[in-house]
Amino acid sequence: MPEKGRADRRPHGELVADVMAVLWQAGKPMTAQQVNAALDHGLARTTMATILIRLFEKGTLRRVPSGRGFAYEPVEDAAGLVAGRMRRELESDPHRDLVLKRFVSSLSESDEETLRRLLLEAEDRSE
Repeated sequence: MPEKGRADRRPHGELVADVMAVLWQAGKPMTAQQVNAALDHGLARTTMATILIRLFEKGTLRRVPSGRGFAYEPVEDAAGLVAGRMRRELESDPHRDLVLKRFVSSLSESDEETLRRLLLEAEDRSE
């Protein structure tokens, strides 16, 4: 039987995305064992615990006591997580206006209309 090498492993980002999908779908805190069982990838419990701890340390997950360990749940929904990444990227560049200009110019017509509508709604709420 051939040995599984590093090339056979799933990319880390894909595994994290799968973990997040399980937690979002659950809608309640889950332990490492529960997430591992839901994924059914045959990972070691310690591997799953490490992934969850790292996501907690990044602020992506919050944890609550569960037995002798912790159960984890997402801090935000998927859209909130993406919006946060977008905001951090924008804040990390000193040329915010250029970044926004390039972003808007790359939008589809439909997305551009959605953005215009959302900006108008935000303006109406602030008045």
